[in-house]
Amino acid sequence: MESSVETEAAPAPGRRHVTVRRALIGAVAGCAVLGGVLMVLPPGRQGPPPAPGPVARAATAVGTGTPASLPDLAALIGDREAHLRAHPGDVESWAVLGAAYVERGERTARPRYYPRAEKALRTSLRARPRGNAQALGGLARLAVARNDFRAARSWGEDAVAAAPRRWTVYPALIDAYRGLGDHKAARRARDRLVSLRSGSPVSARVGLVHRDDGRREDAAAALADSVARASTPSERAVRLLAVGELAWERGEPAESLRAYEAALRADSDEHAALAGQGRALAALGRVSEALRSYQSALAKRPLPQYALELGELYESLGMGGAARAQYDVLRERVRAEAAEGVNDELLLGRFEADHGDAATAVRRLRAEWRRHPSVAVADALGWALHRSGAHEEALGFAARATDKEHGGGVRSALYAYHRGAVERALGRTGAARRHLGEALRINPHFSPLLVPSARRALKELGEPEDGGPEEVGATDAEPEEADADDAQAAEAAEDTEGAEEAGEADAEEAGSGAAGAGAAREDAPGSGGPAGTGATRPAGSSGGGADGASRGRAEARPRTGADADTDAGPVPEARPGGGSGGGAREGAGAGAEEAAPGRGAGAAPSPSGAERRPG
Repeated sequence: MESSVETEAAPAPGRRHVTVRRALIGAVAGCAVLGGVLMVLPPGRQGPPPAPGPVARAATAVGTGTPASLPDLAALIGDREAHLRAHPGDVESWAVLGAAYVERGERTARPRYYPRAEKALRTSLRARPRGNAQALGGLARLAVARNDFRAARSWGEDAVAAAPRRWTVYPALIDAYRGLGDHKAARRARDRLVSLRSGSPVSARVGLVHRDDGRREDAAAALADSVARASTPSERAVRLLAVGELAWERGEPAESLRAYEAALRADSDEHAALAGQGRALAALGRVSEALRSYQSALAKRPLPQYALELGELYESLGMGGAARAQYDVLRERVRAEAAEGVNDELLLGRFEADHGDAATAVRRLRAEWRRHPSVAVADALGWALHRSGAHEEALGFAARATDKEHGGGVRSALYAYHRGAVERALGRTGAARRHLGEALRINPHFSPLLVPSARRALKELGEPEDGGPEEVGATDAEPEEADADDAQAAEAAEDTEGAEEAGEADAEEAGSGAAGAGAAREDAPGSGGPAGTGATRPAGSSGGGADGASRGRAEARPRTGADADTDAGPVPEARPGGGSGGGAREGAGAGAEEAAPGRGAGAAPSPSGAERRPG
């Protein structure tokens, strides 16, 4: 049996030969195929990976708080909406969709996207109420877009508590603190952001905080850095827009125009740059081009602020009917935005003060001051009070908007003009002459309606009398010196809280306060500001480091408290807008420049309730 089984199991010699032959043929064929495949395939990854599609690009931008292009945003929104119809429990997708809606509403100036954003973000928060920093941060950004800074602060602080190291929350929180006038908190949030992250969004927020502190050279450097670090054309356009805004505030319309044009080249959908172009072109005398730019901006991004600016340009040209039409557009847009939860009370109050009913403006702005006690609201409320005839109360708010001690460090031509006009109404001619002149030095093009008014007022005030009134020094010198000392002590205490605030500008301010016995610091409440020596201060040019340094030193020239209500005379025509010499625009005068803006002698105390922190 065994031999027969073995005999049956063993293949015949001929069959075994055939089997081996077939196996060899198969192996050879397999090797040939494998070799061909290896010859076709590259010996490793060559070239960059495939570029991300529009959905991935927009998701990355929204997740990091950077601007996304409008086509990419539309693709992301469509993708997330389709996904959530099939998967309604996806918490993160709801948060991404909400953030995308906020971005789209901001970029298009169409607030109808904000209720959709709020619904999506709250859906995410309900599904995951604890530790959902992504949804909380989205709600903070939505509140900033609606100008509801109290809500933005609340959402932002909750988001930080949920995820302290999530850096994307801090930009919205910084904006919330700025909108509430809490500049110390804004600096602390900025320092925390810088410790967590670097890059374009961080540099942009750092620049805005420097701008609020009046440190314009530092602001310009930080904003230039944000442009250099921008990673997409849309982000570059938004950063260039901020550069243009700062150049405009500095009285450099040509430089601001170049920034706006570069922003439009980077992203043609950045319609805010069109309004900036209109502002700059009007200052440069290219009125027809300015009107076309404003009209294009309103057609593509219908913000009420643009309607106000265009209306005032028409009014300055004597085109009253066209101006009234734009004011009607403003009212309509404000009503439409209010229906979507947007707070435009500050803008509406400014409009009513200048072109409507001053009493209505005061009522609106008092309520806004209770909600958001910022420098901008203080300035607007002071101006509305002045227009309604309450000049004494108006001066308290105008001083708050221009005194660094109260957060008014930003060098704004509009704020300086408002304060000068109020002081003129009160008969404080020296202080009025100083602040009206300062407005024209900061930006000789700040308003097509108010610049001619400032020049007429300075002409009517005329030259100061030689020596000035004797009673000024006798009545005000001691309180001014005491207030100056208090201000220096408070500022020294504040400087210990943040490393950024220990810079050269503060050191120069402290030095100037100690240098002259009785020299009044202009950023201290009640100080008389720098009094003149009888020589006219040069307006200077921002065209380069040497000229900028000269201008900075001239603006920082100390004056004594005894001469506080006298001035060096009407300021000559301010420098024409033009390009600046880079980071050294104001040269050695940058730090001293912060100490230059003055406060009129005997200025009214801070308005009632101004020191109360927002709840």
